[in-house]
Amino acid sequence: MRPAIRPRPSPNHDSRKGRAIDMIVLHYTGMIGAAESLERLCDPAAKVSAHYLIDEDGMVYSLVPEERRAWHAGVAFWSGESDINAISVGIELQNPGHEHGYRAFPDVQIEALISLLDGIRSRHAVPDARIVGHSDVAPARKEDPGELFPWARLAAAGHGLWPEMEAAAIPVEDAAAALARLGYACSGSEGGELEAALLAFQRHFLPGHLTASADPPTLRRLGQFY
Repeated sequence: MRPAIRPRPSPNHDSRKGRAIDMIVLHYTGMIGAAESLERLCDPAAKVSAHYLIDEDGMVYSLVPEERRAWHAGVAFWSGESDINAISVGIELQNPGHEHGYRAFPDVQIEALISLLDGIRSRHAVPDARIVGHSDVAPARKEDPGELFPWARLAAAGHGLWPEMEAAAIPVEDAAAALARLGYACSGSEGGELEAALLAFQRHFLPGHLTASADPPTLRRLGQFY
């Protein structure tokens, strides 16, 4: 069922410069309410935006036309690409975030998201592996949509990755390569970049286990992709 979509145009966008859309990036707003979030996303001085915002009651706001480049990902990287805004649709989910009382995403909000994704993917060729969170593309800076976001439910509805098969743990020395194969920015085997990528991976694929380390549960989960 197509969600109700209410126009709320934002001036914060520019040209995609001919780039095709092949990613979707999910965010939470990190603000108390949708009115505050919309005000910021439509404020020229803020210089941020997204294509859509979904309120907790399921209302979808259209802010930027899909053919335009919204300003949602910032400094980001995925699978060799650094201009994530040019190739992605950005979707904000109203949620106060970790700083203001992070909470689960209501069913009606996720149902609206699934319907919105159905439509977006009917218009653009977006692979499951390229439906990601803001923390996936900017692990050193961001943690949204966070460990309470229902990635498994999204995948069950046909959007995104959530492997169910059992796999053997990969060797710890292969952790960085496994993360890089998925798309994460992770050039080394030690240091903050690897820890940030591990934590982002855990938020997405192992949300009950946020250790930021290449421990056995994480290595087993990475083995499902390697």
